[in-house]
Amino acid sequence: MMFHLRVAQTTILATGSALALMTAALGDHAHAEGKLDASYTISFAHIRVGDIAATGVFGESEYAISARGRAGGLMKVLVDGEASFATHGTIKDGYPVPTTFTSKIVSDAETSDVTMVLDEGSVKELAAATPPKSDRVPVTQANRQGIVDPLTAMLFSAAAAGEGLSQDVCRHTLPIFDGQQRYDLKLAFKRMDKVTAEKGYAGPVVVCSVSYEPIAGHRAYPLVKYLSEGREMEMALAPVAGTRLLAPFRMLVVSALANLVIEANQFEVTAQASTVADPKAQ
Repeated sequence: MMFHLRVAQTTILATGSALALMTAALGDHAHAEGKLDASYTISFAHIRVGDIAATGVFGESEYAISARGRAGGLMKVLVDGEASFATHGTIKDGYPVPTTFTSKIVSDAETSDVTMVLDEGSVKELAAATPPKSDRVPVTQANRQGIVDPLTAMLFSAAAAGEGLSQDVCRHTLPIFDGQQRYDLKLAFKRMDKVTAEKGYAGPVVVCSVSYEPIAGHRAYPLVKYLSEGREMEMALAPVAGTRLLAPFRMLVVSALANLVIEANQFEVTAQASTVADPKAQ
């Protein structure tokens, strides 16, 4: 999640904005917390061009997620720079509801800082250092309602789909607002698969196809066109042990030139004490 293009969160979306990332209620651990530590590599044409590190802490009624990453090298024409993201929220009826979101993106082209306060899916306060908007699609008040931030968008409630991996977790349209851009990620079930991390998880995943639809706040960045022009994308979701959570394990963007892949090399879950803390303080 960590590109100078704010739609980086989209690619990160497997993370990858890594995409950091997880999903819904902690099920049987009523008085405990789970912590997910995940690291992702970004590769293009089988060449490593970036990294993402993500941490999520999930309690019975609260969650906190942070992600930090960088990208560049051969990908400089599409993404270049580094970024950090953090979100905090509550868990209601098994679903994550964000209350705050912050991001900072730094690149050769520009630097941006965003701080959002949310209430039941609507933006109540927004402080954003934005570049000139004359060439951007205007963001309306309606675009700031019924949304989730890029990190919370990566939280999928397995509770609604029953026990184990289910095709139903892919049947979602994610309405995302990052403080500057509003876009949809449309998911659909594609297949079941198996994965193995270098450190941590090995086992089944559910793979969703993903389509990216820019709505407002964007301009014709190379990556926006790259992702929205009928590009084939998919995201693999892995279970978070001991919880009813699913987290992005891998993101694939198919291209005739070369594939862009964001994949976890670490995906580990540990039990924590009973108070959710900001992952940045871990």
